[in-house]
Amino acid sequence: MNRQPSELFATHRVAAGHGVEEARQALSEVFLPVEFPSVPTTGSVEMTLNALTVGRVTCGFMEFREEVTIETAEAENYHLDIPVHGRAVMKAGVDPEIHATSRTAGVFTPGKPVRLDCSAWFSQLSVMIPRAELQLELERLLGRETVRPLQYTSELDLTGPGGRMLLDTLRLIDEASTMEGGPLAHPLARLRLEQTLIDSMLFAQPHNHSDALRYPAPDSGLRPVSRAVDLLRADPAHPWTVVELAARVSVSARSLQQGFRRTLDTTPTNYLRTLRLEKVREDLLKAGPGTDSVTEAATRWGFIHLGRFAASYREAFGESPSQTLRSS
Repeated sequence: MNRQPSELFATHRVAAGHGVEEARQALSEVFLPVEFPSVPTTGSVEMTLNALTVGRVTCGFMEFREEVTIETAEAENYHLDIPVHGRAVMKAGVDPEIHATSRTAGVFTPGKPVRLDCSAWFSQLSVMIPRAELQLELERLLGRETVRPLQYTSELDLTGPGGRMLLDTLRLIDEASTMEGGPLAHPLARLRLEQTLIDSMLFAQPHNHSDALRYPAPDSGLRPVSRAVDLLRADPAHPWTVVELAARVSVSARSLQQGFRRTLDTTPTNYLRTLRLEKVREDLLKAGPGTDSVTEAATRWGFIHLGRFAASYREAFGESPSQTLRSS
């Protein structure tokens, strides 16, 4: 399989062909029902579609050779369309048009059909995040069980910090997808990637709760921090997120973050990372000849960036992971 420089998720090919019905069926099965209201003069739709799931989030890459128009059904979930090459005019319901390029993407909320008028050789990254998951994460971050549904600003600037963060996350997932037995094969690492993508969507693009996420949180006190530490130590293999941990100890995520910084001079995430580094070290010290590797031990405990893992390990224990393994 020849992979173009701009093509992502190439090891997860779903469809590649000329048929209109094949293209319609593939897009409908991966994302949501679509139609092609007008067929190109060639009488076909030559499309390439790659797609994979990261937890409950769907990530895809699609490319069309000819100019093509796509009309979707009303979306049930949140969708992000990021042009990689070419241009498209995107319009959701009666909202203003988005002139999408490699600098501008579209964010679409549930309940609206979308029309995309794409140029020849147009390609884009597409992300679909379930409405319930994004809403639940928002409620956990705000520390409230019921909030108004998310409504996004539809035009996303890919050159700003938020747009770059989203692109970096998708590139990380793309790299992980090429690794046999890599992060996507390990439940803990896979859930961390999913969580990163969901949180990126909540902080990268303005929406009707953006201001609420910026408000300072009240002091959480010592008891919630102590309970959170007990939970982390009891089960460091669990795919903890700050919002889940905060919900378990009945405070907001921001309150818990502040409590950890004030009492332990760290964050819940860094505290958990330290615990997992200790677990990796235990595994390496117990490893018999040929029974384990540094990569296997690291990914087992949720470490995705092996270079960063090695640096953190050396900083924590004064030696490299491979040195620990050899000493076993």
